[in-house]
Amino acid sequence: MVQIIHNMSVNGKFLKGQFLLDSGQLGGSFFQRTVILICQHDAEGAFGLVLNRSLGKTVGEMIVADLPSALKESPLYLGGPVQPTALSFLHSDHFLPDANVFPNLNLGHSLDELVDIGESFSPDKKVKMFAGYAGWSPGQLESELKRKSWLTFPASLQLVFDTPPEELWRKILTVKGGWKNKLLSQMPEDLSQN
Repeated sequence: MVQIIHNMSVNGKFLKGQFLLDSGQLGGSFFQRTVILICQHDAEGAFGLVLNRSLGKTVGEMIVADLPSALKESPLYLGGPVQPTALSFLHSDHFLPDANVFPNLNLGHSLDELVDIGESFSPDKKVKMFAGYAGWSPGQLESELKRKSWLTFPASLQLVFDTPPEELWRKILTVKGGWKNKLLSQMPEDLSQN
């Protein structure tokens, strides 16, 4: 089954299941060259996870919990600047009927649920774990979109789990197409090196 995800814009629509990409205007900030998956977005605000900021540590090094060894050896990502001690995870499997982000992708926060997922024997399961998150108060994200701080792009499981994080921002810009995005993807991170 193929589901069409419409590109949501700032005119009253919500961006759940979409990527936000730094449009090139966030240089020098925490969000420079980030790709954020919007997991929740409604009139109360938005919640997202930065997908391409590894902490350079494994989950086992950072979280004191009795987790299955496969999870302990997984990289831990910095999901955003808000509550860096809060744990969130994205979980995908062949069939997740209760997925809450988009088909077959679930956002969770419970350590017990994470242990259950880690102990399941599904060969199709994928898990990505995050410390912290990105959050927006009501209207804040819409305002940032109007200022063109962010580009949007439909999210996919392949981009969330199978694309190396250090390549994600450039890859999405390239796939998005257009000469501006191509130029942006090729710019050095530090413009003084240009």
